[in-house]
Amino acid sequence: MKQQIRIGIDIGTSMTRVVACVDDGTAGLPKIAASSSVETHGMRHGYITNRDEVSSGLKQAIQNVEKELGTKIKTAAIAIGGVGIASEYTVGNSVATRADGIISKFDIEKAIQDAETHLDLKNKAILHAFPIVFKVDGKELPTRPEGINGIKLEVRVLFVTCFQQHLDDLLAVAHDVGIRVTGFTATPIAAQKLLLTDLQRNFGCTMIDIGAETVSVSVFENNTLTSLFVFGLGSLDITKDIALGLRVTPEEAESIKLGTISFQNVPKKKLDEIIDARLSDIFELVDKYFKKIGRSGLLPAGAIIIGGGSRMQLVDPVAKQLLRIPVKVAHVDFPGTKGVVKDNRLLIAYSIAVGNDEPQQGNISGPRRTTSSGSSDSEGLLDTIKGFFKQLIP
Repeated sequence: MKQQIRIGIDIGTSMTRVVACVDDGTAGLPKIAASSSVETHGMRHGYITNRDEVSSGLKQAIQNVEKELGTKIKTAAIAIGGVGIASEYTVGNSVATRADGIISKFDIEKAIQDAETHLDLKNKAILHAFPIVFKVDGKELPTRPEGINGIKLEVRVLFVTCFQQHLDDLLAVAHDVGIRVTGFTATPIAAQKLLLTDLQRNFGCTMIDIGAETVSVSVFENNTLTSLFVFGLGSLDITKDIALGLRVTPEEAESIKLGTISFQNVPKKKLDEIIDARLSDIFELVDKYFKKIGRSGLLPAGAIIIGGGSRMQLVDPVAKQLLRIPVKVAHVDFPGTKGVVKDNRLLIAYSIAVGNDEPQQGNISGPRRTTSSGSSDSEGLLDTIKGFFKQLIP
């Protein structure tokens, strides 16, 4: 059986990572066949400020992977991050169109379309949509509504959006290096299928991604995403604090932060105080967000922390103290064609590659492309609706 190659791209503020996975048809997750991590230039808070610099970094990472694979990369799935990622609830309605009063797939599509009309999509694109609650004739359903007898269908939908300009910039960067993008996933939820169990998603949990200049928070309950937010601060703020507090270079501060080198002239207590102060700021913001959505201290399955910033030793105790829920720092050993790959920094790119339903020759899917007036194309809507039904199938 011919191996299928899946490519995942994660363009972060500090690093650009490309992962190539192969699926040979055997049981288990696809194996990492090649990967590359290249320093990113031209990004700020997850957004492209210099297209040429970002394209140059991605080109280098792609070439590194191609050299290791021994083949040309033409298509890839890509992570969409940045402080402009947001989530919003809306409600849509439709009526049964069949003569026998049975709710059909068409009726569900109409309700979803109606929910979208209540979104302000000016300068935005829809990346994902999650149906949270269905009601038929005012009664909430414990299952999908297709096949249920009724007159009026109501659906409450959580939409995940990003700025249209940001999406266009990422597409342009991919085009610059000869890559056709086959799929998108919002960075805050990219790793959830890999890291979270059905039990965790049902009980209620959060995944917190501490990046270089952003911290994203996604909340799951009843086996679906229920909330998402991105903060404009990250682990580089801790590096800056260390550099200022200890009077060292940024490079030394980064190494000290991660524990790869020690700074003999400064007591560990002072270093811990610097890191603790900034981590406290981060998790206080997270808990403030949990209070806003009514989930502070109320996520039984706890927090799973990922991202480059999760490697700091104080993350676990500070998070437990301020969030008051169980906390686990994620560690993943990826299957590889040459053995186990122990590099958690590849998590997002790997998750994007594994989650891409269109290996190599797929069609672009996922985001709704919008104009300044908020209109969108029908092909994007059909892709979004297809995603709805995949989520509804038990």
